[in-house]
Amino acid sequence: MNENTLIALLITLFAGLATGIGSLIGFFARKTNTKFLSFSLGLSAGVMIYIAFMEMLHGARIELGEVFDSKGRGDAITVLLFFGGMILAGIIDRLIPEAENPHELHNVEEMNGDDNQHHHHSNHKLRHAGIFSAIALAIHNFPEGIATFMTSYTDVGAGIAIAVAVAIHNIPEGIAVSVPIYHATGSRRKAFWYSFFSGFAEPIGALVAWLVLLPFITPALVSCIMAAVAGIMIYIALDELLPATHYYGENHIALYGVFLGMAVMAVSLLIF
Repeated sequence: MNENTLIALLITLFAGLATGIGSLIGFFARKTNTKFLSFSLGLSAGVMIYIAFMEMLHGARIELGEVFDSKGRGDAITVLLFFGGMILAGIIDRLIPEAENPHELHNVEEMNGDDNQHHHHSNHKLRHAGIFSAIALAIHNFPEGIATFMTSYTDVGAGIAIAVAVAIHNIPEGIAVSVPIYHATGSRRKAFWYSFFSGFAEPIGALVAWLVLLPFITPALVSCIMAAVAGIMIYIALDELLPATHYYGENHIALYGVFLGMAVMAVSLLIF
C-alpha cells in the first residue's frame, strides 16, 4: 500500500464515521442549534456544487477530449457520465422507502423525548425503522466512499474538501438513524453504535475501489469516475443538503453557508 492509498483510505474513513457525530449531538446536547446546522449544510452544499462544476467536471471534460482525440466526443461522454451519476444517486434514493430513508431528518429534541414520539409508535416499529435507516444509510454511503477515495487518491486537496462536505451532511443522517433506535430501546449507547457503524459503508466502498478499481486505473478511467461523481455530488447537494435546510427553517443562513463554501473552494483552487 503506497502513501496515496493510505491517505485516501483515512480521508474516506473520516467522512464515513461522521455519522457518529450525529449521535453524539443527541447524546450530549439538549437542543438543536438550527442556525449552525443549517449554515453547515449550506456550506457543504456550496463546496460540493463548486468543486463538482469547476474542478471535477471541467477536468474530466478536458482529459476525455484528449483521450478520445475529439473535443466533441469527450464533451458528450462527460455529459452522459455526469447525468448517469445523478440518475444512479436518484435510483438508490428511490429504492429506499421514505419512512426508512435517513434523509428524513430529526432534531436532537426527538432523541431527548421532547416530542413524546414514543407514545405514538410501538418499540418494535421504531426499532424496525432505525435498523432500516441504518441499512439505507449504508447503501447510500457506499458509492460516496468510492467517490471520496478515488478523488482523494488523485487529488488529496480535492479529496479532503469532499470528505469534509460529506462528513457535514452525514451528521444529521446520524441523528436520523439514532433517534428511532433510542426511542425503541431507551439506550443512547445503542443509538450511538447503530449510527456510528452505519457510516462504515464509506470506508468499505473505499476498500472496494482500492482492491477492484485501482489496478485498472488510467487517466481515462479517473476522468470517467470524476464526471460521474460530479453528478452524484450535485444530486446530494440539491436533493439532500439544501432541502434539509428548509426543515430547520434557516434558509438565509444556509444560503450564506453556500456562498462561503463556494468562495472557500474558489480561493483554495486558485492557491493550490
